Amino acid sequence: MTFRNMRRHRQQLSEPESIELLKNGTSAVLGVNGDDGYPYTVPINYVWHEGKIYLHCAKSGYKLDALRRNDKVSMTVIAQEQIVPQKLTTYYRSVILFGRARILTDVQEIIEAVQLLGRKYSTDAPAVDQEIRKDIDRLCCIEITIEHLSGKTAIEWVDPK
Repeated sequence: MTFRNMRRHRQQLSEPESIELLKNGTSAVLGVNGDDGYPYTVPINYVWHEGKIYLHCAKSGYKLDALRRNDKVSMTVIAQEQIVPQKLTTYYRSVILFGRARILTDVQEIIEAVQLLGRKYSTDAPAVDQEIRKDIDRLCCIEITIEHLSGKTAIEWVDPK
């Protein structure tokens, strides 16, 4: 698959900058191929680890039904935004990725993914481990292999005048 080049290439972030936004972001919007050709997007918490994205969910639902039909996804993270009313604009930094999702089925893979997530959002490792043990039978995790990534920043932060 060939992905499009960014039209406003002066605003494009480097791959390391884009990955840094992914690492530090706390929420994203995941897009999947929904019912009847409609896109379905859902806000998620996620973690970036060794070039992949991990998220958790319940063992059933719209998102999983869509992924079982088509594993292609996109995800957007808005890492920074500043509304500038006097200029009728928003300054921002964001990253969009495209990839393939895999629903994890191996219990050890699920545990490792949930530990990564838990440790990203909590500094209380024992509490994270306790929660995992309590809920492991109800957890599902998704791994996204990134095929294309592009970050963008407001032109005002690239070329301030």
